[in-house]
Parts: sequence; C-alpha cells; structure tokens
Amino acid sequence: MAVSAEISAPPSRPRLAFDGWTVAAALIAALPAVPILSLALTALGGSFGGWPELAAYVLPTAIRDSAILLAGVGLFAAVVGCGAAWLVTAFDFRGRRSLEWMLLLPLAIPTYVAAYAWLDLTHPLGPLQSGLRAMLGYTSPRQFRLPDIRGMGGAIVLLGLVLYPYVYLTVRATFLAQSATLIEAARTLGTPRRAVFRRIALPLARPALALGVSLALMEALNDIGASEFLGVKTVTVSVYSTWVTRNDLPGAAQIALAMLLFVTALVFVERWGRRGQRYAASARNARPTRPARLSGWRGVLALAIGLAPVLLGFLAPAAHIAVQAGKRLDFAGLSGPIVREVLNTVAVASVATAVVVALGAVAAYAARLRPAGPAPLFARIASLGYAVPGTVVVIGLLGPVAALDRGFATAGGWFGFATGLVMIGSGSALVLAYAVRFLAIGVGGAEAGLARAPLALDGAARTLGDTPVAALRRIHLPLARGSIAAAAILVFVDVMKELPATLLIRPLNFETLATHLYAEAARGTYEDGAVAALIIVAVGVVPVILLSRIGTAARARE
Repeated sequence: MAVSAEISAPPSRPRLAFDGWTVAAALIAALPAVPILSLALTALGGSFGGWPELAAYVLPTAIRDSAILLAGVGLFAAVVGCGAAWLVTAFDFRGRRSLEWMLLLPLAIPTYVAAYAWLDLTHPLGPLQSGLRAMLGYTSPRQFRLPDIRGMGGAIVLLGLVLYPYVYLTVRATFLAQSATLIEAARTLGTPRRAVFRRIALPLARPALALGVSLALMEALNDIGASEFLGVKTVTVSVYSTWVTRNDLPGAAQIALAMLLFVTALVFVERWGRRGQRYAASARNARPTRPARLSGWRGVLALAIGLAPVLLGFLAPAAHIAVQAGKRLDFAGLSGPIVREVLNTVAVASVATAVVVALGAVAAYAARLRPAGPAPLFARIASLGYAVPGTVVVIGLLGPVAALDRGFATAGGWFGFATGLVMIGSGSALVLAYAVRFLAIGVGGAEAGLARAPLALDGAARTLGDTPVAALRRIHLPLARGSIAAAAILVFVDVMKELPATLLIRPLNFETLATHLYAEAARGTYEDGAVAALIIVAVGVVPVILLSRIGTAARARE
C-alpha cells in the first residue's frame, strides 16, 4: 500500500491586519495626537525671551493658585460626594428616592454659570444681602455686608458644589455593589455601626473615589470663566491671558505644554489611587446592604443635609437665573442677538455631535472587527482628548489648522480666487476642537452599544454574505442606537457648555450662548446674560435626567 506524503509549507506567521477599518481608526486616533505634537512644536519653536517675565510674574501665581484650587476642590468634592453617596445608600428616610437623583442636578449647571449667578446673588445690592439687611433692620451696605465671595475660598466652594456629583456617581455605584455580608461580618467582629463607613465601605470604594476626584479636578482645571470671574489666576487663565492679552502665542503654548504635563501627572495619580484595587465589587450576585431606617427628626435632618448641596449647587443659582431672565424678557423681550446665538449654538453643536458620533462609531467598530490588531489601541488614543483642557486643545490645533488654511489659499491661487481662512472662518476649526475634546464620549457610547451584540452575530452576517459595512448598518447600529443616542445627547450638551475652546477659536463675529454669557459677566451686566444662562441650564438638565433614568433602571434590575 503506497503512502503518499504531502509536503506542506510551514505555517506562516500571522500578519498584522491593517485594512481600511484599521487605517480609519488610526486617522481618528490622530485627532488628539496631532494637536499634542503641534503644541510641543509651537512651544519649542517659539522664543524663550519672555520666560523671565513669565517665570517672575505669571507662573508662580498661576501654579500656586492652581495647586490650592485643585487641592481644595478635590477635598470638598470628595467629602460632599462620599457623604451624599453614603447617606442615600446606608440610610432610608422619607424623600430618599427623590434625593438620589436630585443630588445629580449640579451637573446641569456649568461652573461659569454658577459663578455668574452667585456673584449677582451675593452682590452688596443683590437679593441675598438686601434681604438680610431688611431682616436685621439695616438700610445701607455700609451698615452690614457679607464678605465678598471673590477669591480662593469662594472659588473652591463654588466649584466643589458644582463638581461633587462626579464623586457621588462613582462612589455611590461602588457602595451599591458592596455585599451586605462584609458589613455584617464587620459588625459581628465588633465594629460599631458608625465605624463601618470609615473602616469598611470607604477603603473598598477608594478606586471609585480616585476616579471621581480626578474627573472633578480635570473639570476644575479646564475652567476659565468661573476662575476669572472670582479672581483666581489659574494656569488656564494664564494661558488665555498670555495669548489674548499679551499676544504671545508661543508663550501660551509653553504654559499649555506645562499644563498638559500636569494633567498627565494627574492621570497617573488617579491610576496610582486605583492601583491593584479590583475587589470593590468582586462578589457575584451579592446581597445588597439593607439601609437603616431613619424616622422622625433624624429622617428630617438626613433629608436637610442631603438637600444642602443641591440647594447651593443648583436650586439657588438656577432660580435666580430664571427670575432674572423673566425680568429681562418682560422688559425687552427676546432680543435678536440671543436668537442668533441660539441658532449658532444649536448649529455648531449639532454638527459637532454628528462628527463625534460618526467617528466614535467607526473607531469602536474597527476595534471590534480587529481585536488582535492595533485598532483597540487607536480607540483608546482617540479617547485621550477628554482629559486635555480646551485651551490646550485649541493651541495645539492652531498649527495644523493654519497649515490647512495655507494649503487652501495656495490651491485657490492656482485657480485665480482667494479662499480666505477656510478652517477658522467657516467654524470647521471649532468643530474640530469639539471633536478632539469630546471624542471619548462618542467612542464610549458606541462601544457600550456594540457590546450588546454577541460576536456570533458577526460570524452569522459574514456567513450570509454581508460585508462589515452592511453588518454595521443592518445589525449593530439598530442594537446600539440607544447607547449612541445617549452619547449624542451628552456631546450636544457638553458642546453647548464648552467655553474655553469656543472663546479661543470661534470665527469672528460668531457668538454662542456661552461666549455671550461670558462677555456680559465680564462687563458686569449680569442681567443681560440671564436668558443665555437659563437656556444653557435648561439644556443641561437633559443628561441629568438620562443619568437618573439609568440609575432607576439599574436599581429595578437588582
């Protein structure tokens, strides 16, 4: 019997899948990578002749104020956020269910809007001090006036009241996931009830606490309106003033590069705070902790404590803005500039949202199609822009945008017509800045939606002859539309509230609601900006409603 032997070629080494989807993901990842590289080139290519002046008069104050502000805001947000999360998780009292979502309301009000409202509320002739003088029998601010909230203390409290929900969200989710068995075991071993939070719950929630505090600090570092209104000269304010007031772009780029290094250090600190912490919710199907019932005056006190940050962080400034907007509308109606600014805001936010959602879906789908290649890494790189302050993003984009405008001008010269500043003049540069800043939301929303479809569906679609594009259109997008829609709403609202990037790279004579409010507050004409502030706050309530519905649905599944 003859035995035939086949000589087979040795198995080839797997090739790196680098097809059109991976190339698209690489191009999307370049959106945040190129501005950072351009920022470094602008900073290093500029003259360092102004550094002695910056080092002597600008940077010491900016670094000191930024460090104090971030330390204060981080501590304030951690205390208020953790305390609120433990209050609604460990105790049951009348009004707790409503308080759970009301504690998210400060997310709806941007920091600069809150500063605008509280500066007007606490003005010596404002309603708060006027009411107190009337109650105490005084008739003049010379007889009685409250301390000015302008300054570091006021900025820490105000930013902390607006940003604590980041800590509340992450820490409360961890508290809800903790098993009642751990708490009961600690009580059996003699741990008093009052020490359970300090010795058991909080150490287990340390990773969530580090994440929430880092998010709050990044938002505080990105702030420019509230800090400037309150007289705190942070690094972000220094970047803006160095560029706009001193007309020194290389100097602003150099400060921005140092600021980017600071953000990187902040991210590493957050990672260090979560190092090796993988046990906070390790128990599967764990029995949730039963909250202790508070009745009588204890329940009333708990509700009052929980409502305090909601009152100061949202209800008081939002009510004041609504009253002032009503007075303005009753006196002058809806002015033409406001209507135009609403249209500008909606238009640019809609375009930016469409771009972010589309790019995020492509990057996330490429990572799903090619999990063994570089596409997942490109999706992570595309999400880096969310950690970069808007001022840094804009300064990094100026070089590439200027190069594109020069290219358009050269091409136009070949055909005998002038193109002008195509990118900056059309608002394309502004949309690009928004895309870099908020692409992480688009990628995250698409990844969450695509995860709903099992990988078997991809194989079935290929078996039936569908291309990846057809499978995306017919299978994945319908299944992921809820998550993508939620991400789109979040992007739209964030674009509406974004102030630093809009201030720095918007076209000439192009005003949005955020820039209009900033201009009015800078001039001291607070009442003229009330309508714009009210619209921003009203739209900002939308993601809060989404977050509360997500939390309600998650609790219903437990």
